[in-house]
Amino acid sequence: MSHLPWDLVLQRPQHLLSRAARDWRVVYVEEPRFEPPGPDLPRLERREVLEGVEVATPFLPYWDGVPGSVERMQRPLLDGLIAEAGQPDILWYYTPLAQAVAGHLSPRLTVYDCMDELSAFRGASPQLLMEERRLMRRADVVFTGGQSLYEAKRNVRADVHCFPSSIDQHHFAQARTGGIAEPSELRDLPHPRIGWFGVVDERLDLELLAACAQRRPDWSFIMIGPVVKIAASELPRLPNLHWLGGRPYAELPAHLAHWDAGFMPFAINEATRFISPTKTPEYLAAGVPVVSTPITDVIRPWGETGLVEIAGTAEAAVLALEHVMSRPREAWLERVDQQLSHISWDRSWANMQALIRASGSDRAGARVQRA
Repeated sequence: MSHLPWDLVLQRPQHLLSRAARDWRVVYVEEPRFEPPGPDLPRLERREVLEGVEVATPFLPYWDGVPGSVERMQRPLLDGLIAEAGQPDILWYYTPLAQAVAGHLSPRLTVYDCMDELSAFRGASPQLLMEERRLMRRADVVFTGGQSLYEAKRNVRADVHCFPSSIDQHHFAQARTGGIAEPSELRDLPHPRIGWFGVVDERLDLELLAACAQRRPDWSFIMIGPVVKIAASELPRLPNLHWLGGRPYAELPAHLAHWDAGFMPFAINEATRFISPTKTPEYLAAGVPVVSTPITDVIRPWGETGLVEIAGTAEAAVLALEHVMSRPREAWLERVDQQLSHISWDRSWANMQALIRASGSDRAGARVQRA
């Protein structure tokens, strides 16, 4: 049960659940989409994606403003799916609010993968914190998507397990080969090229980004990703600031191969307080030097080990970018690869799966003892 559309950008849920699909039938239930009222609403559309996951999308008539009506419309759709598939072995939550739709199910095991502090995001429901506490109590296994979240959530529940952002290193290392074709939209953009990919939303410091672009009008700032929760009119427009929109995951190494540096101009606010950006190891795996604003889960471990430069102002960011683009890369890349050798999505999933199976065995043992 997720708050993220499967096709928005490929990130933590897709990496983990595509690996889960090797052993389980995985149904990924998105948040609902809304259409004008019609005879075919509400309905549940289902499709299988390349990763072997079945994606289920509820389509509902526009919300009538009655509290709880969205959940009441979704529940029969989910029940119809369960009637065909059977009760789930594992009910996996990415959003605590989905308990209003799926909380009546009887899974063998409930998992909460807390990848973000959703209550701090723009437009967050005031019910999120209360619903998360409920979910933290009822879940059999709780994961967090970074060290900062782990430290916060273990105050609510002691047996939380930390699984920070990981890496599909082989995919991004393609950018280092030197033979990957330059994307057509980059060919007319002068070097140096400073790149970003990811969701463009309230977590970006757009003023900082614009100030950097103004300070270096001869640099090309390349921004890849869908714009979400903010209006396109809020994006700064400068001759050297290029908004390319979303690009498929498969194309990202080709872009990285033709960047001179990666830039992560995150705002320092409540929405970014607990984030663990997946793009940090992805840029590094591609051999792209990185500058980031002072996000805690970037400072630890990437900044502290000197693999990522940290800058809190536009002036500092520009100087840091100049530094990382001019320094020799061989010794830095050796240290990058040493750090990345300890992490992978395959390893993360194997360890998560072991915890899930152990928790399932513990529950089965407890049922036997009670009997």
